[in-house]
Amino acid sequence: MTETVGKAPGPGASATGEGLRRRRRRRWAKGAALGLAVLVTAGVAGGWAVYAKLNANITTDDAAARELARYERERPGELVRGAQNILLIGSDTRAGDGNSEYGRDLGGERSDTTILLHLAADRRSATAVSLPRDLMVDIPGCRQPDGSRSEPVFAMFNHAFQVGGSACTIRTVEKLTDIRVDHHVVVDFSGFKEMVDAVDGVQVCLKEPIADKAARLKLPAGKVMLDGEQALGYVRARKSLGDGSDTERMERQQRFLAALVDKMQSNDVLLNPVKLYPVLDAATSSLTTDTELASLRGLYQLVRGLRDIPTERVQFLTVPRESYVYDANRDQLVEPEAQKLFARLRADQPVAVAQNPPQEAAGTDGKDAPPPEKSVPSPTPTFRGNTAAEHTCE
Repeated sequence: MTETVGKAPGPGASATGEGLRRRRRRRWAKGAALGLAVLVTAGVAGGWAVYAKLNANITTDDAAARELARYERERPGELVRGAQNILLIGSDTRAGDGNSEYGRDLGGERSDTTILLHLAADRRSATAVSLPRDLMVDIPGCRQPDGSRSEPVFAMFNHAFQVGGSACTIRTVEKLTDIRVDHHVVVDFSGFKEMVDAVDGVQVCLKEPIADKAARLKLPAGKVMLDGEQALGYVRARKSLGDGSDTERMERQQRFLAALVDKMQSNDVLLNPVKLYPVLDAATSSLTTDTELASLRGLYQLVRGLRDIPTERVQFLTVPRESYVYDANRDQLVEPEAQKLFARLRADQPVAVAQNPPQEAAGTDGKDAPPPEKSVPSPTPTFRGNTAAEHTCE
């Protein structure tokens, strides 16, 4: 088994093409850091109004900071200096401009998508792990919007966000994985749509036509350029696409994110200030983050360390899951595979992804589950997933 997730160039001509792609990826990543650096120092250059507007777009999640501070003693500690774990939460709130059309506001937010993003300490890889919203987990007692506190409950994962927002979700993830969440970002419906529109759409490949009234999608088979509205329906649709499972939907979301990264890279969005501003405006307007990330300077500090990660080392996977034993419409973790994944991330050790990984790669029984923190299984386990370098259209 190998740690390498990219493919070596074939004999002859492909080596030159691969070299060009690598140079373009390095140029794109450096451009991302440069673009944010320009904005961070825009005040000196006379562009303070632009900087101030983008900076003010970001909402600080002060409530989460207070709640997490209350439970600091029970939270996991940092194991590997420099490694970062960021929880990305897609909120399907119906409140706010443009969101009500997706359904009635039922008085609370729900986490439609949750991804734990692990950035290696050496910043040579990034691993994004999707957590199913239907996963049955232990949710701690959390502070609710009205100030009261909920009781601990064993329920679907997305119940945590509905009950206690981002802080409750973070505490649930930390209890589930024993991985400390260093930062979190909440993105809403409108922000996602505007982000896609800001890059003039994202191309996907459809094996068959889509006609989904609930998702407001009517698309032909083949290569299709999705605008923001269509993209939102595409990543959220469930019953009408694929096998109807949440796992299939998460894999579709991961492929779409990879295509979005590729689009921004190929169009040199982050190297062109004219293209960069609307992207940053859309992104920052939709973000609610922890206090450290709630500024362009904070975001820049994060992005600066990512400039040298090649797209073939940006990996997407779903936590090993299976149907819940008491309800086929719910999920549960597959063990010991899930604990192997969490142990690797805790120790900042590499994992590999493949569309069809060997079953034995992550273990097949509970006897070889690793002791917590003391040792990490070897060789590198392989999980079902893909990388940002893999094209969605060929």
